[in-house]
Amino acid sequence: MEMADRPATLAEPEFLFGPFRLLPAQQILLEGGAPVRIGSRALEILTALVEHAGQLVSRGDLIARAWPNTFVEEANLNVHIGALRRALGEGQPGNRYVATVPGRGYRFVAAVKLSESKEPVLRANAAVRAHNLPAASTRLIGRADAVDALLRQLPKHRFVTVVGPGGIGKTTVALAAAESLLGTYKHGVWFINLAPLRDPNFLPGALASALDLTIHSGDPTPALVAHLRDKQMLILLDSCEHLVEAAAAFVEQIIGGAPGLQVLVTSREPLCVTGEHVHRLSPLEGPPSSFKLTVAEALAFPAVQLFVERAAASLEGFELTNADVPIVANICRKLEGIPLAIELAATRVDAFGIRKLSDLLNDRFQLLKQGRRSALPRHRTMAAALDWSYELLREDERVILRRLSVFAGAFTLESACAVAASNAIDDPKVIDGVANLVAKSLVLADVGGAAVQYRLLDTTRTYALQKLAESGELEALLRRHAEHHRDLFKQAEAEWEVRPTAEWQANYGHKIDEVRSALSWTYSASGDASIGVALTVAAIPLWMHLSLMDECCACVERALASGSTERVRDDYDEMKLYAALGAALLYARGPLPETDVAWTKALRIAEHLADSKYQLRVLWGLSIYRVYIGDYRAALWFAKRFQTVANENGDAADRLSCDRLMATALHYTGDQTGARRRLERMLSQYVSPPHRSHVARFQFDQRVAARSTLSHILWLQGFPDQAVRMAQSALEAARATDHALSLYNALGHAACPIALYVGDWVGARRLLAMLLDHLEKHGLTVWNALGLCLQGTLLVKQGDMTGLPLLRSALDDLREMRFGLRYSAYLGTFAQGLGAAGRMKEARAAIEEALDWSERSEERWYLAELLRINGELVRLEGTASAAQTAEEQYLQALEWARRQQALSWELRAATSLAQLWHQQGRTAGADELLSSVYGRFSEGFETVDLKSARAVIEDLRKTPA
Repeated sequence: MEMADRPATLAEPEFLFGPFRLLPAQQILLEGGAPVRIGSRALEILTALVEHAGQLVSRGDLIARAWPNTFVEEANLNVHIGALRRALGEGQPGNRYVATVPGRGYRFVAAVKLSESKEPVLRANAAVRAHNLPAASTRLIGRADAVDALLRQLPKHRFVTVVGPGGIGKTTVALAAAESLLGTYKHGVWFINLAPLRDPNFLPGALASALDLTIHSGDPTPALVAHLRDKQMLILLDSCEHLVEAAAAFVEQIIGGAPGLQVLVTSREPLCVTGEHVHRLSPLEGPPSSFKLTVAEALAFPAVQLFVERAAASLEGFELTNADVPIVANICRKLEGIPLAIELAATRVDAFGIRKLSDLLNDRFQLLKQGRRSALPRHRTMAAALDWSYELLREDERVILRRLSVFAGAFTLESACAVAASNAIDDPKVIDGVANLVAKSLVLADVGGAAVQYRLLDTTRTYALQKLAESGELEALLRRHAEHHRDLFKQAEAEWEVRPTAEWQANYGHKIDEVRSALSWTYSASGDASIGVALTVAAIPLWMHLSLMDECCACVERALASGSTERVRDDYDEMKLYAALGAALLYARGPLPETDVAWTKALRIAEHLADSKYQLRVLWGLSIYRVYIGDYRAALWFAKRFQTVANENGDAADRLSCDRLMATALHYTGDQTGARRRLERMLSQYVSPPHRSHVARFQFDQRVAARSTLSHILWLQGFPDQAVRMAQSALEAARATDHALSLYNALGHAACPIALYVGDWVGARRLLAMLLDHLEKHGLTVWNALGLCLQGTLLVKQGDMTGLPLLRSALDDLREMRFGLRYSAYLGTFAQGLGAAGRMKEARAAIEEALDWSERSEERWYLAELLRINGELVRLEGTASAAQTAEEQYLQALEWARRQQALSWELRAATSLAQLWHQQGRTAGADELLSSVYGRFSEGFETVDLKSARAVIEDLRKTPA
């Protein structure tokens, strides 16, 4: 049978061994029907071994299978084999799967049965909901009761804290409970490791990053609360003890604002928050000293089970004997059931054997207890275990462990080599040392991603950092760490606009804690501010990518201030810093004067350096800034300067983007024909980069922004149906970009306004709900006022005057932020609503302010409608000269509409004037005027304005001549 003819239900091969089922085609390993989370490369290695069960598979073959067409060090294979053994639970009685053939490779030694699977439901873990839980580095032992207790407590208490000393297994238990609940929460389970975080101000940003939220505001907490308000979600905040007060306040805020949210915390002490339920984690149970046990009886105690399993992973073929039971039981008692201490001891069975190991531990603990009477017993035990384990390392391994402690979070082998290598310890020794430290449980390896990530437990890191300080190397290593990340992010900066977003994110996105840690040292008394400035410059794309605008502002401002006493930055650094500050300020705080100052300084430096790339970037920002404050002539002037530089030094995309920039200014000043011509040319020729839009350079996706503006122009020119389709196209394109600002642009500047223009109230409500939700989710606080303007407009257009307070409040906010974009249009709607409500004095003040704004800013696109609204208000006042004054306003509106070829405004003005003339008995003239305008439309006959005009025409024709 040909492959194409095979039925979809054809069975797939599966391998059965022990309690496990391996389905290679579905890339899944099951234990008792439950998926075992294991990295893709470890799974590939397991598949290769199982397919050749009983046969030797060489190290080279396994590396080629797991890393095709890629050179990697053999240490990577060692790490994945260790992870695989832990996932399979090697060390338990009868559990032996992977045997090492020294110097050659590995052999799968368990009995394997080949079967067939017809279970499509297992494919790709389809049942698992969204989460970011790291793959378990070890199998959970002896904590089933603790996990069950958490599973019982969480439904009853929205906030549970797992408390215990370092090394007790708080994170392991919490992760196991969270993983058990993956199918419970509609919006997923999310893990945030707070151990690397030193600044409590970054706590909300850490959660936002974990949830993949792009929050553009100074304080992300309100936006987070708004996003979480209707979510059913579990959040796991790990290692809170160094941020207890900040974590307590933060948890109270998010729980108070999000009724469907539950929070699980791990900490060495409770957070002491109202509603907190504390679960104290006890040590693993071990056998009492008075009992004489068999092997089977001893293995019933979790502490012994953990020791045996880890010892078996360290020493192949290790099995607990009856003779060894009392010794192992004594070791577990001595280590007081602390899992990390037991693991550290068990990894040295390969070097000393059980009896010698016990003797060495006994000597060490007696010495430590004499010297550390002031420490709590369990803390003495943990320190003793770390001291003992540390001193048993080779000298080069001690050096490597100490040096790795400067990493705040996860790191790669490449970073480990860059920071820990020296003349005496070269890269291969570092690679081998990291693998050995993983085997000895002093370094954890996360093999679940595309590249292995390593980290130290917070307890181990604190210990090793103290040892590093005692060695006299601390300052040198902190400098090397900062220099490495400066160089790494210089590379990231160069790749920002050319590499695929997902790939760039995978390489650099998780390193934010390293950047924060490095910057903290560079600006300290013993640091080097020049490194801090260079790192700040290089890390700008990272803050932009993670939408940490306020953090970006703070770090950039610190870098700019650092040169007050000495020269620590050059002109290129200063240019980039001011450009970043302008962009970050605009989206974090709005178009305030300091935004203009920052960009102006950046432009002056870019021109001095003849750096055309940054001239374009800054000219773009200055033009957009002018659009936002309503200075459209200045915006056009900067756009023309942009065009000059683009024609001389830019690429094709720059030159076409200039059309979009100039069209925006032309549209608002009233040149709809010129604006449309430029937008259509730009859209017909613009080719976005294959993996990135020009969001990185110009803040918005260019095609989305162009379609948004074009939809307005099409409506103004009398093409309502085309305008609706163009707005929908902009919205679909924005969704495809997955970019917060671009989606806001499509909703706030195209889809919602066009729905309001054509009178699609149902569609407008739906789109407005999407917009408001988007603003809340992404913390786009600068644009909240514009969302409220649209909400108030919808209500007023439907005759609901509760929209007036919304419009008033939003207009006040816009004025305070100096946000002039479409200000006159929203003010005109406000005046119209006030008139309909009979509040004529306020209405007159509002329309006069709108007309004055239009004159001063030269925002003429809406002037025809403002004049018409003014005529309507005059008629409502009913003065003796009202009819004449209203007619003058309508005629001026017609003139401005015709001058701009804005047929839709012309129709509204003609409808109002026809109604006035009809009341005065000038029905024939009214019919001729309105019919001539109506007759120039070729579409949109079911929109509100055309239906209204048609009704007036029909009424006019009913009147006898």
